[in-house]
Amino acid sequence: MRFAANLSILYGHLPLLERPAAAASAGFAAVEMWWPWDGPEPDDRNVDTLEDALEQAGVQLVAMNLIEGDMRAGDRGLLSSPARAQRFRDCIDTAVGFAERNGCPVLNALAGNREAGVSADEQYNLAVESLWLAANAAQRAGLVVALEAINRHEAPHYLLGDADTAVALADAVNAATGLNNTGFLCDLYHHGRNGEDIPALLARHAARIAHVQIADTPGRGRPGSGELDYPDLFGRLAAHGYDGWVGLEYEPVRNADIDFDWLPSLRPRI
Repeated sequence: MRFAANLSILYGHLPLLERPAAAASAGFAAVEMWWPWDGPEPDDRNVDTLEDALEQAGVQLVAMNLIEGDMRAGDRGLLSSPARAQRFRDCIDTAVGFAERNGCPVLNALAGNREAGVSADEQYNLAVESLWLAANAAQRAGLVVALEAINRHEAPHYLLGDADTAVALADAVNAATGLNNTGFLCDLYHHGRNGEDIPALLARHAARIAHVQIADTPGRGRPGSGELDYPDLFGRLAAHGYDGWVGLEYEPVRNADIDFDWLPSLRPRI
């Protein structure tokens, strides 16, 4: 397995521009991140300085969220919100351009929460429309748009509560676009927290997985600290042909003292 450090959660205690170097110092060659700017259309200086930080650190960006709102405050995406979907659409050109220049193959699009006073059909159709725009822009740059399920304990109103629902929306977007570049971001923490049968969902959806993220259940700590058998799950991913990056998206116990001596213990069991 090839591991990428999530800059937004592992290194969120550091200023943004210091995070790539911190990940490189810990031995990572690849990183991923949530949307790194305050708004959908950051000025060129803010974009350029982040590109410089990645380049100077010598790390590859392998996945990035499209604008998702305030994650810490409970937002889980804007693309299906009638009042805020335009902010999602406004970020697409910046995201695609940034990803293309930095060799980032995956853009993660969080689907959003259900909203009072808006029908489920209206939000679903708006999601497909927003993702249609993102997928077409991504296709021109050779990128993949990924859709992620989030567990019902943390986000009970999120539109995509399990793997099957996320893959079904990806299928709907691919049917609408006539493309095949909308896939599934498989976050094993969320599926484990849901109590889903992870070996079975990997068997069903392995061909659709665009990216993998991990943490352990139930506390979202480092893999190996909870209930999930990661050597077994990694063995299954490898057996199904997954050879992409695995993002470390877990909550560190001590933000200022992060070590990764435990990583060798996750060698796939095949």
